This record gives sequence, C-alpha cells and structure tokens, in this order.
Amino acid sequence: MKKLFLMSFTALMIMSCGDSKKEESTQTEIDYSTAPSEDTETATPQAKTTNHIVLKAGDDMRYDKTEFTVKAGEEVTLILMNTGEMSKEAMGHNFIILKPGSDASDFANKAASAKATDYIPTELKSEIIANTKLLGGKENEQIKFTLQAGTYNFLCSFPGHFATMNGTITAI
Repeated sequence: MKKLFLMSFTALMIMSCGDSKKEESTQTEIDYSTAPSEDTETATPQAKTTNHIVLKAGDDMRYDKTEFTVKAGEEVTLILMNTGEMSKEAMGHNFIILKPGSDASDFANKAASAKATDYIPTELKSEIIANTKLLGGKENEQIKFTLQAGTYNFLCSFPGHFATMNGTITAI
C-alpha cells in the first residue's frame, strides 16, 4: 500500500511540475493497473519463470534451490555444479527429473543399491525425463530438456541424499 501511494504521489508531483508547455516524451508510459493492491501485499509473489537454471550442491548434502518455474514447451538448460570438495564415491551428487506420477521416494530407495550405474536404477530409467551424471567435488555438467505443463519432482539419487536433496519444477 505504501509503495502504491508513493508511486501515485511521485507521478502526481511530476505531472504538476513545469510550465504549461507540453513536451513530447520518448519515455514508455508505465501501466500502473498491474501494481499490487493493499489486498495482495501479503500474498505470495508470482514465481519467477526461467529456462536457464544453475543448481549448486555441496558437501552439506543440499541443493541451493528446491523450486523452479519454467516455461512449458520450451527448452530448459540446467547446470549442476558440485561445489563440494569430496570425491563422487564419498559425496557424489546428481540431478534427476522424474516423469509426473513417479514416486520419488521409491526411486531413491531403489537407486541406493544401483552403485554400478551411478545410482540410477536400470529398471526405473523409463521414469526419468533427464539427468546428469554423478559428479564429484568441483565438477559441473549441463543438460537440456523440455517439459510440458505440470509439476515434476527432482532429486539426487546418491544413497541417503534424497531426504535433503529434492525439489520440484513447475512448467507453466
């Protein structure tokens, strides 16, 4: 409410200053009709949509972000950065995005015994939309994928990491 009042007051002051001669302006007119009203001050802000994601994971077994909103039907570029120091055998991280309806917890449980395939269970590969390889400390990987409208779960499948390394991507 205060911001709306200040914007209105500033606009009024600017319009009332100066002489009666009008000068043409090349500045784009601002549409204040989309400014939040006092009823929406405490409402949750709309999610920021981006199709370029940089996701960091470290030795603390956490992704630095757990929610993303992307544009449906457009290519998404994701860069996973393992900012930790430990080897992939001790503290590896990956990023796996699952198809809607997949059980992320079940996937993580089955992944824990899939060491030979870097903790990606071969019997559940059909549930994966995209994934990075397992990364050790200071390693990075970029992947690209496209999502249809919906909500998708993502996770790190290294044993024990799912509890703190999971999240959602919403495609709108």
